[in-house]
This record gives sequence, structure tokens and C-alpha cells, in this order.
Amino acid sequence: RKLLIVDGKVGFTGGVGIAPEWTGNAQDPSHWRDTHFHVEGPVVAQMQSVFIDNWIKVTGDVLHGPDYFPALTHAGPQAAQMFSSSPSGGSESMQLMYLLAVTAATRSIDLSAAYFVPDELTMHALVAALKRGVRLRIVLPGEHIDSDAVRGASRAGWGPLLSAGATIAEYGPTMYHCKLMIVDGLLTSVGSTNFDNRSFRLNDEATLNIIDRGFAEAQTATFEKDLALSRPISFAQWKARPASERFHEWFASLIESQL
Repeated sequence: RKLLIVDGKVGFTGGVGIAPEWTGNAQDPSHWRDTHFHVEGPVVAQMQSVFIDNWIKVTGDVLHGPDYFPALTHAGPQAAQMFSSSPSGGSESMQLMYLLAVTAATRSIDLSAAYFVPDELTMHALVAALKRGVRLRIVLPGEHIDSDAVRGASRAGWGPLLSAGATIAEYGPTMYHCKLMIVDGLLTSVGSTNFDNRSFRLNDEATLNIIDRGFAEAQTATFEKDLALSRPISFAQWKARPASERFHEWFASLIESQL
């Protein structure tokens, strides 16, 4: 989970961590590309409750009262929801939320994923979306990545998506750490969740859902800027990759359930 709540009134969430990699603006390989949101309004109380869930587990202390939950008024027209999951309770609820969004899509899914290793069920949902005419575009890390095993396991499974018409592109300038999904130009989801088994079943995760066409349009414009800096991989290119890459991908896929 990546949450920062200030005075119970202002929240921050997205992919950003606290380390030198996030002190720039993707200007070189030492500074990562990421997306993080500044949030105000009633949804901040939901963010605070997710933080307190972890705090109780660690300390046994319950934080409550107006210092942590002040009265909040609407800060804008968008509808927002904080969604969380944990292996100790509702471990698969995050995956279910994403599967419902993918299954409900009628026009488009734009996905920014730092780590993309979908299981069979998630892959089936994505392919089914493509077959019913949904445009699927995915931006992933390229050669600049902090886990070669994840990249190998990810690339091993691209075949069904590429053959069904998905656009998959690898970001070039630096490590791509965004965790963002935009569905039908209406729903935007951002937070700590990756498109992999670890996020869907093993980790504590938190994702902010925003329902607003104007907001989704702005996020789509940013996504397309990232896409322009990325190298698309065709199905023919994927099939023609060298045997050494195939072996590395096969070996990485052996631990796919833990990635």
C-alpha cells in the first residue's frame, strides 16, 4: 500500500515511494516514471481507514476522533472510492474488482503496469475483452526494470494478447513504475496494485477509483504521451525472439505464482 494522509484532510496515493528514484521527472534511467495523485474530499477518510487497518495490526492501537477523521466536505464533482485488499481478509477482492472492470469494458482499456504477470483467469478476461471489440493498450517497463525475472515471466505470456490484437509497448527512457487503469474513458484506477498474482492474492494493496470522464480524459492524454515514448512489440516480433530469451522467460515463469 502507498498511502500518505495529512491531518485527515489531504491524501496522496499512486505508485511513488520514498527513495531517490522518485526525486526527478523520468529525465534519465536513475529517475523513474510514475503517477501519484493528490486527493481531497470525503474519500480521504476512506484512505485513512485503510492506513488504520495496517496500524492496528502492527501496534494494536486504534486511532480515532476528529484528529484522524475531521469533518470533510466535497472538494470536486468526481465520485471516488478507496478499495483495499489483504491476504488476512478479502485477499482476492482486488482481483475481483479489476476483473469486473475488465469484463464491464465496452470500448477501451488503457493499462500502465510496472509488473504485469496476469494469471490464467485475468488473461482470459483480457482476451475476452479484445474478442468483443475492446481496444486494449498496455505500457510496461522495457530494458530499465528492477526485476528481470518479472519481465521474463511477463513476456512469456504475451502471445494470447498480441494475437488477439492488444497493443503492448515497452517504455524506453527509464523504469516505468506506473500502476494505472482507465476503462471506457470513465473509470480511472490508481494505487499500489500491480497486474500480478502478488498484488491480487499475496500483498496488502490499496487502489483509488475515480469515476469522471474529464479526469479519465486527462489521464488518457498522459498515457498516450507515455505510449509515444514506448516501443510496441508485434506478435511477429514476439514469436521471433531468440531462444536465449525464451529460455529465460520459461525459467522465470516457473515462479510466476510468487511474482
